[in-house]
Amino acid sequence: MKRNSIRLLAVDIDGTLTDPNYQISARNIAALRSAHEAGVQIVLATGRRHDYAMPVAREIGVPMLLISSNGALVRSSAGETFYTDRLPARTATELIQYMGDFRSHAVLTFDREGKGALVLERFEDLNRSISRWLELNAPFIEYISPLENSLTEDPIQAMYCGKLTRMEELERHLNQAGFLSQISVLKTQYDHRDLCILDILNRNCSKGHALRRWAENQGISREQIMAIGDNYNDLEMLEFAGLPFVMGNASQDMKQSGWKVTGSNAEHGVAQALEEVLGLAFKE
Repeated sequence: MKRNSIRLLAVDIDGTLTDPNYQISARNIAALRSAHEAGVQIVLATGRRHDYAMPVAREIGVPMLLISSNGALVRSSAGETFYTDRLPARTATELIQYMGDFRSHAVLTFDREGKGALVLERFEDLNRSISRWLELNAPFIEYISPLENSLTEDPIQAMYCGKLTRMEELERHLNQAGFLSQISVLKTQYDHRDLCILDILNRNCSKGHALRRWAENQGISREQIMAIGDNYNDLEMLEFAGLPFVMGNASQDMKQSGWKVTGSNAEHGVAQALEEVLGLAFKE
């Protein structure tokens, strides 16, 4: 593939762009800046909500698009909203009530600034799995019990988070729900952290669906799109991209998909992939 054939790079954040210490290496930043200078449009495609992803965009320091909340919101780093795909409040209410035994693992995300952007019923079980996330997002968290009382508007998404065995139990229960046709369920799993995150979104919502919509709007073909990811919530995005890369720290089943495998997130895998494709050299 010719280096000038790539017009858009979609890159995941956690486990891909960030290293095991949640930092972005100078080499990865230099790679993204060089790609931007070469005319490649940079898209951060992340499970994070928009405001939680913005510090990463600011650190990279070039104009970009953010596909956040696994595709539910598409907004530029300058603040222009292009598309939202919210979870209907009635579906979210049905979900929360059906998943009654898992309320302590649930988080609702709303497209709001400040407190109330994230709504929890309680935090004890979440604190066992994502204490760092709770600490970083504390200014945005509001506690409402029962949780469905917060659904005065459509949320961006619902999230269930916990240890692997507990989330396996949750998945089995959810798979028996009568409203599965109304939702998308995207999984992010970190075996080494005994952590699984299940994001519940509107039906057909994903990073890949949002990327396809944006590419069609911009007149960019699949063959002109490069994507880099590490987890199950990246699958639709990687399947859509003409040139997908899987991180070296991804699970074995992700790496057996036939896609190119780059270095791990501890080895500047994003920069390695860009160097291979664009022929640019990046130094740490």
